[in-house]
Amino acid sequence: MELPTVEELATQLQDVSGAESIDVDAALQKISDVDSLDLMEWLYSFQSNYPHIPADESLFSDMDDTTTLRVVHGRIQALVSQTSAQN
Repeated sequence: MELPTVEELATQLQDVSGAESIDVDAALQKISDVDSLDLMEWLYSFQSNYPHIPADESLFSDMDDTTTLRVVHGRIQALVSQTSAQN
């Protein structure tokens, strides 16, 4: 199952938000150029590009100062693993 790298996710979020750069290890809430609307727009784009991955708003559940793009990528990997195990 095709899975984007964390760097690809950063590029996608950068494109959506207009941020100059996205540090995959920076807390999403602390990136000044990224807000919740950007995250939802990124999620919609992600769902369109990767319809085989059952990603939804739960990727951002319990978002706090420790939630990074790398954490979100880990959640996506877990979704893919769960989906693969069920098939």
